[in-house]
Amino acid sequence: MTIKVAILGCSGRMGRNLIQAAHEHEQIELVGGTVRPSSSFVNFDLGELAGIGAIGIKTQTTIDAVEHADVLIDFTSIESTLENLAWCKARNKAIVIGTTGFSDEQVNEITNAGQSAPVLLAPNTSVGVNLLFKLLEITAKAIGDYTDIEIFEAHHRFKKDAPSGTAVKMGQVIAETLGRDLNECAVYGREGITEERDPKTIGFATVRAGDVVGEHTAFFADLGERLEITHKASSRMTFALGAMRAALWLASAENGYYDMQDVLGLK
Repeated sequence: MTIKVAILGCSGRMGRNLIQAAHEHEQIELVGGTVRPSSSFVNFDLGELAGIGAIGIKTQTTIDAVEHADVLIDFTSIESTLENLAWCKARNKAIVIGTTGFSDEQVNEITNAGQSAPVLLAPNTSVGVNLLFKLLEITAKAIGDYTDIEIFEAHHRFKKDAPSGTAVKMGQVIAETLGRDLNECAVYGREGITEERDPKTIGFATVRAGDVVGEHTAFFADLGERLEITHKASSRMTFALGAMRAALWLASAENGYYDMQDVLGLK
């Protein structure tokens, strides 16, 4: 089965990787990509944009221009993604969302959109990262009730949200497994003289530097030993390939709200 895919916001770093991944995938037909009307890449060949040579498909400035796609892939911005989601909801069009930084209310809005269209939200589309989530659940069940839990993440200097969507998802997986509310137990910064660490908290540490693609580590530390579970990405292509896998899965899914755990059969 071949599906038609369009990339929304295709001129960015991630968008260009998505173009290449879609073009080279045997089961995917890349049918279009969008950019902002003010972009210098309007009417630009998608292949030239991605650095793989001309493929005869030009960038468009409206989502209506790519409505013939079976699945839309969106790694844009919060505002743009929510606008694109509303468009997909009105037309029963499948969408894979890789944008991060949504508020709880916005996540609820995305979740509810699943009643009208197949919607997949993934703060990280890497297959390895989503296996990491499962490992965190297993580890939290085994030792999370008596260890100190800290999450470290590092990304490139251009990333706008902190902590990353992946780090937040890691915290959510651990907190839900332990019966905690991450909104109440998360600690996002420490400074000065503080009280002794609350054993029920989950700490976050964030680094933004250079061209780091993405590193995430969960620490489960006890007195005398600690377990570290780490994922390191060296190329954005891993996220792009995961997004293609998600698009293929979502193309045959019924209306509903999904994540990468559904795609990988880990639930």
